[in-house]
Amino acid sequence: MTPGLADGDRGQTLPIYIWLTGILLFVAFAFFAFAQAASARNGAQSAADAAALAAAQDSRDELMLGLETAIGEDDQWLDWLNGDLFQGAGAPAAAQRLADQNDSDVTAFASTQVNSYPGYRVEIETRYTVGDSIIPGTESQHAKAHATAVIQPRCDFDTAADSEKPVELNCDGELVNIDPGDFDPEDLPDASVLFSVHLAE
Repeated sequence: MTPGLADGDRGQTLPIYIWLTGILLFVAFAFFAFAQAASARNGAQSAADAAALAAAQDSRDELMLGLETAIGEDDQWLDWLNGDLFQGAGAPAAAQRLADQNDSDVTAFASTQVNSYPGYRVEIETRYTVGDSIIPGTESQHAKAHATAVIQPRCDFDTAADSEKPVELNCDGELVNIDPGDFDPEDLPDASVLFSVHLAE
């Protein structure tokens, strides 16, 4: 028959159990705090990515409208395919709309270039906070993130092409034929065929 613990042993063991339980609880709360912070950072980055892409897509739409207008009316219409003739007036508002949808605000917005491709760098801050945790200050801390999106032309053509005659574009393997003398805007493919919009970092 195994003898039971003496009263003195029980008295010494109880504080150890309490101490270990406290440590485990602290570790659990710490992991929860880090998970909260990671979730907030991920949400902020998603908002920044979406805002930057929205700004670039808005300018891509502007490029498409400019191209449609120029074909048949401007003998320099091929220049629009370089992807840099937009003004970008609607880009900041487009970025903020997407930030709004992600419960965030645009705190900085700027035109930029990456590898000679035009685009936008957007910084955002979430309207929500990291939340209460054992780490002081997280209840008032907002997550921040930034992203850059660019517009990349996808079409090649003969540089000696006569812009007043039919031109064949090779858009990453997809052939697009445009006849300025008999042009219908519906002849143009989707904007994504002519210009790629993607995150640069």
